[in-house]
Amino acid sequence: MITSTQNPRIKHLLLLQQKSSLRREEGLFVVEGRREVEHCLAAGFRIRTAFVCEEISPLPAPPLGECYIPVSPNVYERIAYRGGTEGIVAEVEARQIRLADLRLSASPLIVVLESVEKPGNLGAVLRSADAAGADAVVVCDPLTDLFNPNLIRSSIGAAFTVPCVACTSDECIAFFRERGIRILTAQLQDSRLYYDTPMTGPTAIVMGTEATGLTDQWRRAADAHIRIPMLGRLDSLNVSVSAAILLFEAVRQRQIQ
Repeated sequence: MITSTQNPRIKHLLLLQQKSSLRREEGLFVVEGRREVEHCLAAGFRIRTAFVCEEISPLPAPPLGECYIPVSPNVYERIAYRGGTEGIVAEVEARQIRLADLRLSASPLIVVLESVEKPGNLGAVLRSADAAGADAVVVCDPLTDLFNPNLIRSSIGAAFTVPCVACTSDECIAFFRERGIRILTAQLQDSRLYYDTPMTGPTAIVMGTEATGLTDQWRRAADAHIRIPMLGRLDSLNVSVSAAILLFEAVRQRQIQ
């Protein structure tokens, strides 16, 4: 059992949580929580090391094999970001997914985020994508690490249930064109209401940042421009809220067709 927060393994874990450069260099990321670890294992990821506090986790840990290391409550308090995570934090081997790796349905539904900055927003979008049964989330020209601990936490396991791909906008647009996937860009200018736009066929819903919106590259590539009606004084919603609204409009249309 590890009982000291100065243990080299604990120091390494804390550095992985803090430094994206170390995560990239070692090909590792951190997952916290029983539910998240179980989703991670189910998705085929390999756990390098799992730190488990049995005093906090009265239930048996997921099947962790030889990577299981018990830690004391004071150590777990140091490595855990939030309470209620059932006493488990794991170092996991990263696995990059490419566009070509995606296994799309006959009529895919895909969310595209251009230059997303906040990992919490991306995690929330992944949750909505999971709930709506989307095929994938694509992050074009990302400004955040796809294995950021805040992203993993905010997704509540959806980071492992929904394929998430990072690529350039050029690559993404070409991929959609080759496969006949219709591009719908969420924007205020020159747009129609989202519920008046067909989403029953192969569809990619594309959103930009709340601060600057989408680049002209995506606006030009779009097959249609859509907007959510804004009846108050503000002119935008959080990107994760917008994604949920648009995804479930696609779900509604597909259920009644």
